[in-house]
Amino acid sequence: MVAKAKSRKLTENDLITMYMDYVLEHETKPKSVYRFCKINTIAEAEFYGIFGSLESIPKRIWNKFYENTEDLLNKNKEFEGFSNKDKLLTFLYSFFELLTLNRSYVLFALQQEKNPLKNLEQLKGLRKRIKNFVTGLIVEANEDKPLKITKHNPNLFSEGAWLQFLFLLKFWKEDDSKGFEKTDMAIEKSVNTIFDVFDNTPLENLIDFGKFLYKETFVK
Repeated sequence: MVAKAKSRKLTENDLITMYMDYVLEHETKPKSVYRFCKINTIAEAEFYGIFGSLESIPKRIWNKFYENTEDLLNKNKEFEGFSNKDKLLTFLYSFFELLTLNRSYVLFALQQEKNPLKNLEQLKGLRKRIKNFVTGLIVEANEDKPLKITKHNPNLFSEGAWLQFLFLLKFWKEDDSKGFEKTDMAIEKSVNTIFDVFDNTPLENLIDFGKFLYKETFVK
């Protein structure tokens, strides 16, 4: 008698795929864990062994986007030798390429609520990770600056980079150019500008401008 093969253990990636498929097929979020599990023929206990709630999945998806981008960068043997500007460029190019591969889901996730600010709540974890990434770049750059007055404040710089990311996300969301080539241009120009301007403009002024730009483009 042949022993019955054990079913494969449910993984986080499995649930994320199920969730993304659900919202795209039904054009709405699952109403309950019970309903979600029933449709996908899984036990609620399996679900709760991985996620504590349905609301935690969208946040985790954005973190997975970051982690997958980071994995790509780590596989690039030349990345560590890049300048800080090229590291940021490479990160943003890679991240938005990944978003493009999942564009239908991302567009749904960013417009499911009428209030744009409420849609951004799912990005809290991503915000922390991007700010940490940029902070690392600034700390590294400051090590090469002998004078304290020439060093950049990592916290302010990383906040500016986050505002820049939100602007690019808004731009990408509305980009209808072939291959999203306009987004690539926006990434290049914004990174070049921010690195050029930071050497000549007080960072606080840039943060104020970034907040204004974000308000005018993302909250309307």
